[in-house]
Amino acid sequence: MNVKEEILRLTKELEHHNYQYYVLDDPSIPDFEYDRMLRRLEELEAEYPELASPLSPTRRVGGEALSQFQKVQHTVPMDSLQDVFSYEELREFDERVRNTVKEPLYTVEPKIDGLSVSLEYVDGRFFRGVTRGDGAVGEDVTENLKTVYSIPMTLTDAPAHLIVRGEVFMPKAVFHKLNAEREEQGEALLANPRNAAAGSLRQLDPKIAAKRQLDILVFNLQLAEGKSFSSHAETLDYLRSLRFKVIPYKLVMDMDTAEAEIASLNENREQFSYDIDGAVMKLDSLSERMLLGSTSKYPRWAAAYKYPPEIKPTVVEDIVVQVGRTGVLTPKAVVRPVRLAGTTVTNATLHNQDFITQKDLRIGDTVLIRKAGEIIPEVLEVDFSKRPEGAVPYLLPSVCPVCGAPVLRDEDGVAVRCTGAECPAQLIRNISHFVSRDAMDIDGMGSAIVEQLISAGFVSSPADLYFLNWAEVEKLDRMGAQSAKNLREAVEQSKQNDLSKLLFAFGIRQVGAKAAKVLSMEFGSLDRLMAATEEELTQVRDIGAITAAGLVRWFKSEQSQRMIERLREAGVNFDNQFKLEDERFKGKTFVLTGALSLFTRDEATAQIEKFGGKASSSVSKKTTYVVAGENAGSKLKKANELGIPVLTEEEFLAMIQ
Repeated sequence: MNVKEEILRLTKELEHHNYQYYVLDDPSIPDFEYDRMLRRLEELEAEYPELASPLSPTRRVGGEALSQFQKVQHTVPMDSLQDVFSYEELREFDERVRNTVKEPLYTVEPKIDGLSVSLEYVDGRFFRGVTRGDGAVGEDVTENLKTVYSIPMTLTDAPAHLIVRGEVFMPKAVFHKLNAEREEQGEALLANPRNAAAGSLRQLDPKIAAKRQLDILVFNLQLAEGKSFSSHAETLDYLRSLRFKVIPYKLVMDMDTAEAEIASLNENREQFSYDIDGAVMKLDSLSERMLLGSTSKYPRWAAAYKYPPEIKPTVVEDIVVQVGRTGVLTPKAVVRPVRLAGTTVTNATLHNQDFITQKDLRIGDTVLIRKAGEIIPEVLEVDFSKRPEGAVPYLLPSVCPVCGAPVLRDEDGVAVRCTGAECPAQLIRNISHFVSRDAMDIDGMGSAIVEQLISAGFVSSPADLYFLNWAEVEKLDRMGAQSAKNLREAVEQSKQNDLSKLLFAFGIRQVGAKAAKVLSMEFGSLDRLMAATEEELTQVRDIGAITAAGLVRWFKSEQSQRMIERLREAGVNFDNQFKLEDERFKGKTFVLTGALSLFTRDEATAQIEKFGGKASSSVSKKTTYVVAGENAGSKLKKANELGIPVLTEEEFLAMIQ
């Protein structure tokens, strides 16, 4: 088999397995076998780029970032539907249909709360994907849609020109996982899966969209050149035969059955992997649709029943405070159990202290809560007429409820955080950060092992990693003698790291890898840095007043001091080891872009810093040079627009030799 044939075979097999896994939810091979084929295809495409297809399964992880989305005129307008909010309005819709159609047959489908897109295929190949926009003009999001595995890239026996409409959504399980990761990183949580899906699909970098694991359900055939159909249900079945993931539907002939199906969808909405906010009722016959036609805004043959947001009263029985992995204190109302959107609610989010103060919410209050599009129910308002006597304003505690360390409000936000370096609530996140590559770089110690060590009671502080009983570690699940030996060697090796890596590993707010390197070089040792005053710290390049105050506060903490002394006892290096060879790049800022072949990004950055320069991630008027590798994108374009000198790798190499 020649290379071209092997690439075609692998592409076809991988697309088949994508369909089995993401559309049918019935994988037929183990993950490692799929990964093996994908790696083989990547290798062949890298060696023979002229044979690589833009629709290759390897593109599912995201292509080059875009500078903007292009506007596209829809070949078939993407109309919206008229919303109805009661069964009475729905019956009025049915009566209007029956004025023209004697015995209408309808489909009832769940109304997915996502983002509507059109998928266009030419000669059986995915050509373009466009957002709905205003219905007439949308945005080209083709590259991001290629990352949605349930969208087929090629079709068999398809019309020469095919356009289908679907709803892109973020599965609820993915949404929960994404929010957990955002919380761990200290980022703002996303309100609901629809907002998350819309934001993901409009990312200019497809690699970000790929990480969001979006999905799609196709619900309409817009255009099928040379094909004719008599009913909507027939078109959906046809699209399913083409291997699309198609919306479920039910055929109904009367309003009693229709209302029962709509109610059933609402009652069972928690069981769906996606959010729904209503049900769509469509006339099934395509010829009868033509008779009814459309108004200037909506088709007369369909209606979207919107489920009313459920709002119910309950009583706040208590307010509890949770401490997240990033140390943020989050208040939560414990409420008298109440049934909302198919589930029993016992808690409601209170967001932060500002939210509680603005609502003037107190323990014992009667409140209205809702769960409409939100994953976690929230308090809408307080019924002050039912406030019990003696209810007092609520304030978050001044110390962490988990470890007792002082709490501090973010200078630039509403979050209140625990300042404890050894707070148990933050332990997984703190140790995972401590061992990460840019920190102490303990190879092989991923989050799963960190959680095992914590669960076994082996560590309660990052410093405990240097006092592990390795004979006991060896007994952990899926560890073994060799793995434990490798991990022990990595832990020992990390003791020799430069001070800058240790400073970054501490996880002090505002002290990133670059600031840690600057501080390490300026003070030379951890002891000198610990003795520095806020005034002395603010004299250091790139260190502002907020960072200086945070450093002094962190070093004064009892938990921090205890951890530092344990690290000193373990023999961890506290001194700066990074020396400038000379200052030829002093005052100069470099930006790296494109695929580098002579260096990795980290190696090139290290060379720049070794000679006193600074590596930046974005191009601006302050940029001195842009070093461009292959396939350099928007950064190279901006450098040319600003007249910034662009270096090849060879020219950059000559500068450092």
